[in-house]
Amino acid sequence: MRKYLLSIFTFIIPILTFAQEEELGLDEKIDQAFAPVAQFFTDVIFFPVYQDDVYTIPFVLVLLVGSALFFTIFFGFPNIRYFWTAINTVRGKYEDIEKHGAKELYGEGGIAQGQDLSNVDIEEHLISVQDDLAVDGDIVDTIRDESSEGEVSHFQALATAVSGTVGNGNIAGVALAIALGGPGATFWMIVCGLLGMSTKFVECTLGVQYRDVGEDGTVYGGPMYYISKGLKAKGFKTIGKIAAGIFAIFCIGGSFGGGNAAQSNQATIVIKELFNWQSTAAGAIVGLVLAILVGVIIIGGIKRIAQVTEKVVPFMAIMYILACIYIILSNFTLIDDAMGLIFKEAFNPTAFGVGSLIGVLLVGFQRAAFSNEAGAGSASIAHSAVRTKYSASEGLVALLEPFIDTVVICTMTALVIVIFNLGGFFEYGGDGSGAVFIDGLPYEGAGITSQAFAQYIPYSNVFLTIAVVLFAVSTMISWSYYGLQSWKFLFGRGKVADLVYKILFLTFVVIGAAASMNSIWSFSDAMIFAMIFPNMVGLFLLFPVVKKQLKRYLDAINLKKEAIDS
Repeated sequence: MRKYLLSIFTFIIPILTFAQEEELGLDEKIDQAFAPVAQFFTDVIFFPVYQDDVYTIPFVLVLLVGSALFFTIFFGFPNIRYFWTAINTVRGKYEDIEKHGAKELYGEGGIAQGQDLSNVDIEEHLISVQDDLAVDGDIVDTIRDESSEGEVSHFQALATAVSGTVGNGNIAGVALAIALGGPGATFWMIVCGLLGMSTKFVECTLGVQYRDVGEDGTVYGGPMYYISKGLKAKGFKTIGKIAAGIFAIFCIGGSFGGGNAAQSNQATIVIKELFNWQSTAAGAIVGLVLAILVGVIIIGGIKRIAQVTEKVVPFMAIMYILACIYIILSNFTLIDDAMGLIFKEAFNPTAFGVGSLIGVLLVGFQRAAFSNEAGAGSASIAHSAVRTKYSASEGLVALLEPFIDTVVICTMTALVIVIFNLGGFFEYGGDGSGAVFIDGLPYEGAGITSQAFAQYIPYSNVFLTIAVVLFAVSTMISWSYYGLQSWKFLFGRGKVADLVYKILFLTFVVIGAAASMNSIWSFSDAMIFAMIFPNMVGLFLLFPVVKKQLKRYLDAINLKKEAIDS
């Protein structure tokens, strides 16, 4: 079966390559070929649970938001209660117990001797206190062997996962939400982001709990592993195997769509706008350059990806946030007007075509879910590679993702756009498909954000182009890892299988750059949301495991605190 599937994908490659060799109207031809595919998946994934002349409620959105609300209540609002614990974990405050175990260090007869070992060389400390310990002389080797499995630190895992979520969903996606649903969509994006923190905590805890570690130390984790292994342990082996396979297929699709094509699409839009590039092959050319850049990075695997993202993500996020803060503070007197409009429009929307409260709520939730991916399970693939002995530690770190992505960055983008449009530059609702008209010209996605920035920051088009491209590249390299792990789960861990996936992935970089925004984002939404169905099977059957692991980690932290304070 694996050889058969590999043959199919290998056969696709020359077809796509041939499509890219056409000289006339290349971008349009790629878009025409891709549009029916996007529409098919959209119709299948977003089947409605309710529909009338005003709005449509997809079942997948009800499932996503309902699950997030359930986990928030069941775990006692972990998004609030454990927020500072999560920050301390990222800072490395509990790194000692995660590497060597709380009982070994701070339990009765432990080696800490009342000292905080967070920033202490454990082996040097062992040598200094070994004579005072009433244990066998092999204590040094014993503790050394207790070092945890994993490939990256908490911060690197968070940076990699955030780079997969903090992307053009924050720049283009927010603009799309406001263009379709008006300022009120921002409010519902924030609500969805806060609830999504709980879902992210659950799925990333499970990602570490059920990960596989290869003989060479390479970590393999994510929903396909906790679904298959977790459900097998509960006596649902067949269901787990099927659900895990379905997730892996959709995750590969997600890596081609939202994690790839949507990113190259928005990067191409701002690059073409910056250079006023009107060539019919401009998109494909930009896509080819991006594909080469991404290809060089993803060859190195998760360690190379983590090294890149831990530097790029904080830099680009800080620069973008500072630019947003500058614009917001420059219009300080308009902040209350913008916030008031966001709250008012959340419950009484006036955007053309959005309908009622339900309409704007759906727009906000859909764009937030696409942006932070809580419930899709994708981020747990990156988080599963962390070095720790406590799976819940990384679950707590992961809940910071939706907060950074949606509550902070998306909100800032929204405030910039809403403040900009207090001057009446465009009509909310636009043409009904995501485009609005500014000075008689149509703008969509990142183009709207670019116009807002240009109003307040000279040469901001250059800055925003750089930001969009960095966001796009960081998202693509993270999602390449997500998709590759799913590919390995289906087709094995051989080099040939890896190569086939990477070629297909880079091909979609070019497709995304050449196709229209509507087709690409429809396909991307469908693939990201499709992952929710099989992932929820695992989350709802395994969340008691998360509760147990959370207690284990919190007990370890308390043991350390008591030992130091006593």
